[in-house]
This record gives sequence, C-alpha cells and structure tokens, in this order.
Amino acid sequence: MSKQYIYDGLGNIQFVVLPVTDYEQLLAAAGPGWGNLDYAAAADDNETVPQEVVSIMVDQDVSLQAAWRIHRGLSQYEVAEKLGTTQSAVSQWERADSKPQRKTRERLARLYACRPEQLLL
Repeated sequence: MSKQYIYDGLGNIQFVVLPVTDYEQLLAAAGPGWGNLDYAAAADDNETVPQEVVSIMVDQDVSLQAAWRIHRGLSQYEVAEKLGTTQSAVSQWERADSKPQRKTRERLARLYACRPEQLLL
C-alpha cells in the first residue's frame, strides 16, 4: 500500500494520501455501515442567518446572540433595559457556550426582528 504523509508546521503527521483503490479496500474491510451516521432532521435545519450577522460573529469573534445585538446597533445595557433584565444576564446569554431558554430566545428575537431559531447555532 503506497501512501504519502502531510505534516503540520511542527512536523506532526496530519493526513495520509493514498490511492483510491487502497482507500476502497479499507472501506470494504471496515464492513457495511462504516461512515454512515444516523441523523434525524430537525425542524430548524434549513434556518439561515444573514451574512451581515455571520460576518460580525467571525470578524469580532462573538457569539450568535452578540452578533445579532451588534447588528441591530444595541448595547448589552440597552437590551437589558428593553427586556427588563440586567446587563449581566445579557452577558450570560451571549457566552459562546450558552443556549438561552426558548422563552428568552423568543424575547430576543422580537427585539432583534428575527426568528428564535436564528439565534441557535
């Protein structure tokens, strides 16, 4: 079996390039179903987010909730005031690992003029 290695900048092997026939033999040896993942489509799988919001996420390295807020020209304090909560709560919702509750997403969506599903990654 001939193969070629691709290394990272530190000299660690990252990938292997091999002939298609060798790859197909490996797949056949792995057995049926290898590489097939069970997936059940969710209702919001086709949800989109405007390019402007995605650009803010990438360029400013912020969460989706923060990107929507910035896109709408609001500060965390203004969001908190409009929703009757604290700036600290808004900050928590905007953490990268945060997934605000549905009711919170609905309130944010009304404020940001988007759909609640657009506030999820």
